[in-house]
Amino acid sequence: MNILAIFKREFRGYFVTPVAYVFIAIFLFLNGLFTFYLGAFYESNQADLEPFFRFHPWLYLFLIPAIAMRLWSEERKTGTIELLMTLPITTAEAVVGKYLAAWCFTGVALVLTFPIWLTVNYLGNPDNTVILASYIGSMIMAGGFLAIGSCISALTKNQVIAFVISVVICFLFILSGFPMVLDLFRNWAPQAITDAIASFSFLTHFSSIKKGVIDIRDIIYFAALISFWLYANVVVIDARKAS
Repeated sequence: MNILAIFKREFRGYFVTPVAYVFIAIFLFLNGLFTFYLGAFYESNQADLEPFFRFHPWLYLFLIPAIAMRLWSEERKTGTIELLMTLPITTAEAVVGKYLAAWCFTGVALVLTFPIWLTVNYLGNPDNTVILASYIGSMIMAGGFLAIGSCISALTKNQVIAFVISVVICFLFILSGFPMVLDLFRNWAPQAITDAIASFSFLTHFSSIKKGVIDIRDIIYFAALISFWLYANVVVIDARKAS
């Protein structure tokens, strides 16, 4: 299967350079820092991982675009994208294969945070079902960030530009659910408009999941978001091939 072949090629590629290990180390360090210090994990006296998951949207805001910026920008800069496109694969297969490899790499980094889960179980009796749902929600949300970053990466050869634009777009998706932004609309707009704006936010949908409630509407939101940006990714690559 072509997608599997692309996936294996890309996934192995992450671990042949020190970049992957540096990323994972930074991800784990920042998770620990935010959970135990900024999140006041011990001071809360609560046996849950709410302080841990609270900062994931903000971590992903910078770390996921850092992964995604090389997906297509590097291929275009080095000229290997032309070679890739001459292989007997479709553009959609190449996009999905590269995307899944990056998503699984992100999953590896997330799974390696398991000592924090063990810690909260050692210190108390948390609701592990809620924690598991939060992990699933975090992984799905990371997929949303990554789909945006992958599409933007296909627009430019410059990885820095791809990173900055991805961060800005992802920030807007977070900001639309921020209480301060929603309060500005509540003062004059109908509730339906405020709800519509909030519905575009990663925060709105992830907040529901991290409470242990996996609502089908949240799954549909992330699935639609990922599908849209991957489709846009395919359109961009095809347009580059035609030009």
